[in-house]
Amino acid sequence: METKSLVGHADDNTFESAVLKTDRPTLVDFWATWCGPCRALAPILEEIGKEYNGRTNVIKVNVDESPKTAANYGIRSIPTLLFIREGKVRETLVGLTTAGNLAEFIDRNLPG
Repeated sequence: METKSLVGHADDNTFESAVLKTDRPTLVDFWATWCGPCRALAPILEEIGKEYNGRTNVIKVNVDESPKTAANYGIRSIPTLLFIREGKVRETLVGLTTAGNLAEFIDRNLPG
């Protein structure tokens, strides 16, 4: 039995409602299908989605399908992770990372 993914997706049309207007802090992963490090990060994001379910959203944005959103956030290399809270970028993490580093990244950006 397959479990439902706790990682969502947004694009140029849904980014505002899925990320900026939500009342929950959001970890945003800018990625692309052709990016090896992005594919390596995907299972880590699934784990983070489970671990932080209810406390933070995890949203993936494909840079090839959402060029406007990627440009708005100055995405120059992928994977790039943004932690967005109350509509503002709190911190940015560029490149492949470990689950432990990602958990620390989220913990230091969650509200008090």
